[in-house]
Amino acid sequence: MNNAVNCKLVGLPTILKWLVLSALVFSVRGLAVEVTGLVQLNFVKASEQTSWFDEGTGILAYSKDGAHVQQAFVDLSDSFSNGLSYNLVANYYQLGEQNLGISQAYISYKPLSRSKIRWRGRIGFFYPKLSLENVDSGWLSPFTYTQSAVNSWIGEELRTPGLELSVFSPGRSRNSPISFELHGSLFKANDPLGTVISWRGFALHDRQSLNNDRVPFAAYPSVIAEDRIFHPNYVEPYHELDGNIGFYLGAHIDYYRQSTLRYYYYDNQGDPLAVSHERLYAWRTKFHSLALQHKFDGNTRVVAQWLSGSSVMGTRFVYIDFDAWYIMLSHKYKAHRISLRFDKFKVREDDVFEWDQNNSDGHGYTLAWRYDLNRNWQIGLEQHINENSADIRATLGEDLEVNQQQSLAVLQYRW
Repeated sequence: MNNAVNCKLVGLPTILKWLVLSALVFSVRGLAVEVTGLVQLNFVKASEQTSWFDEGTGILAYSKDGAHVQQAFVDLSDSFSNGLSYNLVANYYQLGEQNLGISQAYISYKPLSRSKIRWRGRIGFFYPKLSLENVDSGWLSPFTYTQSAVNSWIGEELRTPGLELSVFSPGRSRNSPISFELHGSLFKANDPLGTVISWRGFALHDRQSLNNDRVPFAAYPSVIAEDRIFHPNYVEPYHELDGNIGFYLGAHIDYYRQSTLRYYYYDNQGDPLAVSHERLYAWRTKFHSLALQHKFDGNTRVVAQWLSGSSVMGTRFVYIDFDAWYIMLSHKYKAHRISLRFDKFKVREDDVFEWDQNNSDGHGYTLAWRYDLNRNWQIGLEQHINENSADIRATLGEDLEVNQQQSLAVLQYRW
């Protein structure tokens, strides 16, 4: 077992290796570990535009019709009487460079308290809680199978290998309709953040990058040629390249558990001149995120999110401003849930190399139906269409503008 585990832990910080191995040991010893998981199988009918997973320029995950394993994960967690808990999510993906690995692994501490203002902390490898879309187990969406452009990118390139401290106050402790949380985090090892949206642009899918993952994109001549930028046509997003400590700050406000607002400011503090032996650069990437949710009643809600920021690599070799948002309406009737989402996204360049064309934009519509057969089984259908453009496609002799469609039939088992 040790060899199988170690081969998947290369590249994780020491604290994460300890956490993963501890969770596995606890499980083997028969402690009260909660084990949950999910498997999704799909049948896809997709546009023929080759996906970036296959080093093409398409922005959807699938470019061939057929059946696939869409999602599979196991979630191990346990809580102890002293306020400590841990959580580990191990995933399998059919698509991508790394098929098996870890998407989250962290230890939390939440002391018991009746104070009006309380605190908790966590350390490890985790997501900032900036999404109101990805609120299901395993950081999945309970609404659609293809996630928004905003959270598709978060799942591709962003994870927090670090420490987060939170201060929170439940409204009921103050006899108030308003609950609030304040979050702050220090982290390292997310220096290449910004690479894929700079050259490929935003995409729409539901695959999360794993601990040692490599995210590919098309072999654009302006990127890979030795007399150009000379960067490989992939990124390994969780590297530490410059020794700098990044940070984010977040605030949550809930009103009667009916209306929710989440604001985050994120800055990885990357040194854009730092470069690895693989020619992967650190990118100085910073952004604002604002997420909103309003529940009209117990069955109908609207969810929206806006993300806006910038990223720079080298001495302004690449500089982009990016902006993406979505709005989604979701309604649940008995065992049925229907969700409709509109996405809008764009990237604009302002850098020194005219031959490296980074402008891209697009919009898309996603309509999903999910039906719970029982507590374990679910079936669903989804239709997605989008129009997108990317100037960099011209370097491969492709049309700048493309229309893509994807139809999904999904069978899900949850335990």
